[in-house]
Amino acid sequence: MHSDDTFTQQTTQHDPASQSTEETSTERWIPSSRTPNRGLRALLASTPARVALATGLTCCLGAAAYAGTRQTPEQPEQTPVAEAATERIDAAERSSRSFLRDDATPTSTSPSPTETASPTEAEEESTPSQPTPPQPVAGLTQTQMDNAKTIVDVGAEMNIPRRGLIVAIATAMQESTLLNYANAGVPESQNYPHEAVGWDHDSVGLFQQRSSTGWGSIAELMTPTYAAKAFYQALLQVPGWQEMSVAWAAQSVQVSAFPDAYAQHETRATTIVSALV
Repeated sequence: MHSDDTFTQQTTQHDPASQSTEETSTERWIPSSRTPNRGLRALLASTPARVALATGLTCCLGAAAYAGTRQTPEQPEQTPVAEAATERIDAAERSSRSFLRDDATPTSTSPSPTETASPTEAEEESTPSQPTPPQPVAGLTQTQMDNAKTIVDVGAEMNIPRRGLIVAIATAMQESTLLNYANAGVPESQNYPHEAVGWDHDSVGLFQQRSSTGWGSIAELMTPTYAAKAFYQALLQVPGWQEMSVAWAAQSVQVSAFPDAYAQHETRATTIVSALV
């Protein structure tokens, strides 16, 4: 019954009992590997373990609370930092308020020291520049040339023709050599600016005009501009003076004892007027 034996062998190989034995052995191996976990659970489930765990947890919480309590005294150490920050904020606010007050305060419009002109510059701006004095011609000094310019300028303001200017210059050259004369016999005349002192009667000034004959006061006649104007006004009163010779026109105004003396100055007087007009 060999076949039966084979069948029996096959059945034996697949016998559930054998499988149960193998599976049981396997199951027994696997639980054996889990035994530590079961032991931990059992240990944690025990009352002593729970008491120990609670005690350890209580210690941890106490340490944390102690650490928190230790941080409390350190807080005052942070106070200076907070105070410094507060002071900076207050300073910034005060600065901003000061800035707003500065903006609200009217600012002065006075120039700064750097913008203010120096005294020299201010004087130069306020003082008109002096005209360049005329260059002397015809052998005159600077003083004589300056007086000649005064005579010509007064005549130009009065619209006196060129020939009348020549007559006036020739007359002053003969009467005073173009110098503003005071008179030794008239003490008052020496109280005013003058360049020479004469002695002819009471004649004074560039044209040797006399106060006693109605030409004006001593103070007026000692003023070159007044003296020149008085001469031109008298010349304009002479009928036909423009057709007269320079000497005769001058004599008609001055009524001099030497009428021909004026003629010698005509050429130089013409040169002087040409240089000034």
